[in-house]
Amino acid sequence: MKLLAKFNLIFLAVFAVGLSVAAYVSKTFLERNARSEVVEQARLMMELTLSTRQYTVTQVRPVLRAHADPDKFDPQTVPAFAATETFSYVHSQYPDYTYKEATLNPTNLQNRATDWEADVVNVFRNNSALKEFFGERNTPTGTSLFLARPIRTDQSCMECHSTPSAAPPAMLKIYGSANGFGWKAGEIVGAQIVSVPEAVPLRLAAAAFRELVTALLGVAAFILLALNALMILTVVRPVARLSASADAISKGNLEVAEQPVHGKDEISVLADAFNRMHRSLVKAVKMLESGS
Repeated sequence: MKLLAKFNLIFLAVFAVGLSVAAYVSKTFLERNARSEVVEQARLMMELTLSTRQYTVTQVRPVLRAHADPDKFDPQTVPAFAATETFSYVHSQYPDYTYKEATLNPTNLQNRATDWEADVVNVFRNNSALKEFFGERNTPTGTSLFLARPIRTDQSCMECHSTPSAAPPAMLKIYGSANGFGWKAGEIVGAQIVSVPEAVPLRLAAAAFRELVTALLGVAAFILLALNALMILTVVRPVARLSASADAISKGNLEVAEQPVHGKDEISVLADAFNRMHRSLVKAVKMLESGS
């Protein structure tokens, strides 16, 4: 096997080992980074819903109530409705993300917490100081990640959720008086939950991993070509000349040209030693010929 081919095999073997180690480390890092990125996106969406709730309470509700028909209930004055509706527009652009205001005892039964959502709400109820909770759960379609924040009532909530007698009659006509009452000010009654399949960060990590591996392979190909060119110029050609000269001398041709010596590296030292050996051999042969 030629010297250059051996060098390429050694380079490829070392690169393969290095790529395997780098792939393992980078894959873990990229998955963790993608997971953090997805959580941060969920957090931004959560902030959007919180801002929508606040905007509804402070600006939308007063305006609508000032011009409201007493016999008509406007759901747009309800912060949970406004936040959910706003997120539906976000969902059209980010279909992997879902949002729910999961409540233990809601007026609108569509917001009733499922078993796992009720567990999340109870985490906040059992630890009132907890402001945010991130977790994962198994679903029929795979693992899902979720970010949750507690829904804590304030005085404005009591207008509709204290007792049926205090609630707007128009609201009772729509939702009835069986659900959504008995709330207390400052009580944690539910949780805002943004969910996203774990496949989303894994997909992002896989795409980034492919780009990284492609880039590494491109860099490796460039380095291999550059090293091959340098090997040919600095090692292969000088060694090939030495080999050709040695072969010619071994066949009795002593008229070969001396090897060029450039610098003091190993190849130059070898070429210089070869030249001295060649000159010594020529002198020895001439002495023998003159003696005979």
